Amino acid sequence: MRTRRQFLSAAATGATAFAAAPSVVSSVIPGARTPEQVKANVQSMTVAIPDAFWDALKKEGLIARDAPVPSKA
Repeated sequence: MRTRRQFLSAAATGATAFAAAPSVVSSVIPGARTPEQVKANVQSMTVAIPDAFWDALKKEGLIARDAPVPSKA
């Protein structure tokens, strides 16, 4: 069972990756108040999110079907 902290961390990782996905985006600057948050932000950008995650969000209508998403390429 996921804890609230794990869920929020996964949501933040997905949100940051989604924001960086469009080819017109050159940078994403997440906020941080502490050195630990900076480290967590940097680490989150190295997490590979499965394509099935993005497919599920599109299927559920949570993001547009044609929305750019991170690729494994």
